[in-house]
Amino acid sequence: MSSTPLYTVGVLALQGAFSEHLEYLAEASQLPRLAKHQFEFLAVRTPQQLQKCHALVVPGGESTSMSLIAERTGMLQPLVEFARNRPVWGTCAGLIFLASEICNGRPHQKALGAMSIRVTRNAFGRQLDLFDAPRDFGSFAPGLGEFRTVFIRAPVVSGPFSILENGLVVAVRQGNILGTLFHPELSGDCRFHGWFLEEFVVPAHC
Repeated sequence: MSSTPLYTVGVLALQGAFSEHLEYLAEASQLPRLAKHQFEFLAVRTPQQLQKCHALVVPGGESTSMSLIAERTGMLQPLVEFARNRPVWGTCAGLIFLASEICNGRPHQKALGAMSIRVTRNAFGRQLDLFDAPRDFGSFAPGLGEFRTVFIRAPVVSGPFSILENGLVVAVRQGNILGTLFHPELSGDCRFHGWFLEEFVVPAHC
């Protein structure tokens, strides 16, 4: 009898809202369609912890701080190498960290270059620090349907692999990499995390 594989999903815990992602992933793993799989979730702060993971979530926070901490702790190059072959999901600042080009980044700010996209930080201006709205993701994530999107000082993205609504890119996908400008971990709904597990994590480990 073959044993059920264990999927280890990390959340980068250098800075930002990593604990919320851990909670939502744990909740999503209990959804009926994922109940047959076994998952474990861990906060990732070292290259050794990263090596244990089959996939990684890079949370929102402050992209400049994330870059500096990753470089200072020796995590930057391991993250670059991880994203070449394994599933990674970045939300808001996490998406900025995954980009190949940051238009208004700080001096010496480094990114992972995992997605062929250009991002502009805080592009909506301080007057729109937070806004949310329901959006239909049926064409981007089949089966997900309408989902509440919460934006906090969101970047603007240009490049391929995008879903557009009124000219606004809200999510991008390129191979094994997923990016969202919004914060699913603040939506009150774990289905987006469930879709990441089902669509990215499980197939990559089969």
